[in-house]
Amino acid sequence: MAKEISTSMINAFSDKIQSVAQNKVIQDAIMNNGINAATMNSEAVVSMNPVFSEEVESGKVTDQKQSGRCWMFAALNTFRHKLSGTFNLKDFELSQNYTLFWDKFEKANYFFESIIDTATEPLDGRLVSWLMETPQQDGGQWDMLVSIIEKYGVVPKQAMPETFQSSRTLQLNRLLNAKLRKDAGVLRELSAAGKSRDEIEKTKTEMLSDIYRLLAFSLGEPPKTFDFEYRDEDKNFHRDLGITPQQFFKKYVGIKLEDYVPVINAPTEDKPYKKTYTVQYLGTVVGGHPIKYLNVDMETLKSLAISQIKDNESVWFGCDVVQYSESKHGILDTALFDYATAFDTDFQMTKAERLDNKHSCLTHAMVLTGVNLVDGKPNRWKVENSWGEKVGTKGYFVMSDPWMDEYTYQVVINKKYLSDELKTAFAQDPVELKPWDPMGALAMMQ
Repeated sequence: MAKEISTSMINAFSDKIQSVAQNKVIQDAIMNNGINAATMNSEAVVSMNPVFSEEVESGKVTDQKQSGRCWMFAALNTFRHKLSGTFNLKDFELSQNYTLFWDKFEKANYFFESIIDTATEPLDGRLVSWLMETPQQDGGQWDMLVSIIEKYGVVPKQAMPETFQSSRTLQLNRLLNAKLRKDAGVLRELSAAGKSRDEIEKTKTEMLSDIYRLLAFSLGEPPKTFDFEYRDEDKNFHRDLGITPQQFFKKYVGIKLEDYVPVINAPTEDKPYKKTYTVQYLGTVVGGHPIKYLNVDMETLKSLAISQIKDNESVWFGCDVVQYSESKHGILDTALFDYATAFDTDFQMTKAERLDNKHSCLTHAMVLTGVNLVDGKPNRWKVENSWGEKVGTKGYFVMSDPWMDEYTYQVVINKKYLSDELKTAFAQDPVELKPWDPMGALAMMQ
């Protein structure tokens, strides 16, 4: 039988606070300054020195502004690091608006196909409710962008620059999701009426035409070809006329996307290490690059990232940036705030417990561009964010190794760094996880 909160219970709680004199000081500090400011550990701030023994030259940070495109920015940043070094360019950017357009257009089709596939499922069932909750959004993961690039390529930012709506995606997302939910109801009605798949697909095509128009008016139409003209750091002029986005990626970025493997650390009982996993109804391009992760222990994950950084290649990684982080100084550290002492209670959970209990998941993607090694072991990491230069050290963050252990969930590694055992493990058919599994969370922090 449920038991209500009693007056005597409340009085006892209040008396417990009042009985400790220093609680008034703690209360005033938190009320006047906020929880994080009042509990910040100054020693942690000092210890996060933005100097690293191993670094990748990465240049000026980018700014995703008021959008959840962090995963997209992070991936494109790893590409531009290579491109800028090869072609002697400074502060060069690839168009994040171009990939945003195709991501949203393909997500619309992916959603429609998922609705058609689940047409016989109850509308109030967990699966359809989950699909309807967020038909599309800004967020994503590495494999999703791989599908976009394999199909559409990339372009320089100059060829498809930012628009008002690409930098402020809230209203665009609201309109897209309103349209997608409305159309989902129509598709379910057609299926319930026994219409043929050809008839349903014809209607879906008309729906996609509306989505394309909405995106084109908001973001602009993606170029089919463009002229690439630039002057390198030695002031030499270069011109490449009439190049397609696919040709541009192959010629100027030159990365073999199939060589890269998403490696995760999910230490929960349902996900044994050295096994691969995928997530139902997670994707962007229908028939595109499959979502597939290799689960390993944290020491293995970190050693792979270190190997890639030592070879002068940055590392895309996904983490839970809202935990123990402070953007002004650009610090990610488990010792940054002393919540337990201030509130005299225990907040501690293991990484597995945080995943199982829905307290943590992948929320943001950034780029590892450096690591500080002491006797071969990391104690802090250099992180390239995509929030502009006004945070951290000109946009760069410092991440402690304990924070890396607790709140990093995924890195993308060239498979050449994997041992033969891990290569064999990755070749396995993946275990299929439910759509709401925490490993299906999308990086989308602003």
